[in-house]
Amino acid sequence: MIPRDDMTFPFEEYERRISELRHRIQQRHLDAVVITDPENIMYLTDYQTTGYSFFQALVVPLEDEPFMITRALEASNIYARTWVERTRPYPDTGDAIQMLVDALREFGLSDKRIGYERNSYFFPAYQQDFIHTTLKQAKLLDCFGIVEEGRVCKSQVEIDVMKRAARATEAGMKAGLEASVAGATENEIGAAVSAAMFRAGGEAPSVMPYITSGPRTMIGHATWEGRVVQPGEHVFLEVGGCYRRYHTAMMRTVVLGQLSDSMYEAQEKMKHALDSLHAEVQPGMTVSDADNLVRNIITDNNVGAELITRSGYSIGIAFPPSWDEGYIISLKQGESRILQPGMTFHIIPWMWGVDGDKTCGISDTIYITEDGCESFFTLDRDFTVKPEQGAQTVTKLDATPNKEKKRPAPDAKLEARPASKAANASSIDAKKSK
Repeated sequence: MIPRDDMTFPFEEYERRISELRHRIQQRHLDAVVITDPENIMYLTDYQTTGYSFFQALVVPLEDEPFMITRALEASNIYARTWVERTRPYPDTGDAIQMLVDALREFGLSDKRIGYERNSYFFPAYQQDFIHTTLKQAKLLDCFGIVEEGRVCKSQVEIDVMKRAARATEAGMKAGLEASVAGATENEIGAAVSAAMFRAGGEAPSVMPYITSGPRTMIGHATWEGRVVQPGEHVFLEVGGCYRRYHTAMMRTVVLGQLSDSMYEAQEKMKHALDSLHAEVQPGMTVSDADNLVRNIITDNNVGAELITRSGYSIGIAFPPSWDEGYIISLKQGESRILQPGMTFHIIPWMWGVDGDKTCGISDTIYITEDGCESFFTLDRDFTVKPEQGAQTVTKLDATPNKEKKRPAPDAKLEARPASKAANASSIDAKKSK
């Protein structure tokens, strides 16, 4: 390993990660592991590139020096970013998997017990088959999760990097809330979100923001497609900020017009779910318990909405096509995994199908502490309500000179409308008594 001081984290952090990985390699009675997931390679080495569709691998022997196999062009990222000393690049006209096989032979691993990530997106079955049929003397074993065991609990320096991602997330969301007005296109809102994230120090996220309005909010994982936001509609925003490939994410909702009883109840349910989670989640609780806490609150509603998905997922290092680590751990029913300090989650008590045709969301990214949890964010959770957006303003010419023209009311937050709150609450109580 080459000691250097220009990586994302202190060199000692990478030494710790490799040391802990080797301990798990030994526990599984392996001699080496072949790591191909880009998130895992970055976690161990700080290597990153957008060219991960070409085969790349980090081989970590139990005792010898690690080495990497990459496309020749991508080897520049090894020299510029990582502590890795030994590389075996292959040309575009070469055979990547043959290069891996040759390197395993070169470094005395061709007859050893070798672990590999059998479910990796970027190590397809036909490539795995080639290794199985070529390295006849080796014993090849699935080691899925061997790196993720280290990734799931973030160190303090990782939490600090995620806080920088959170600043980009909040900046983008604030810009999106401001840009969400009747007459704007979803593209314009998305542009405002993206520009603000990048100006705040954010980097290219694994997924661009999800921006939908009106009936399009019912489409899962949809984002802007040029639709013009109409008066009286709502806008759903989900923004994931990124810094050094670490992500945080949040959902918020804008209402352009009067806040209906149904949307008010949806808002309060989601806030209650997040407040309850912050009050009760702590190390030692099972993932299923945390999911039930959120799910039971959201499910008990009078507006026809449901929590159609898991209630949260691990979040941290990510490359496209997703910003989450949900394949490592997700908050869902029947999951017995125990929460531990350093785990980070995007909690999503969103409500799909309010009144049958609206989806809205308020979410949070948290990290588990020694005695509870903390949010990465400070942004207000209430829906952003813009009453003047409820109807088109028609300007007519007036023959009377200097007559004062009527101006629209300023933007208002829900908390500035106590009378409406009381009316909405009474309406909700009346519905419950039916």
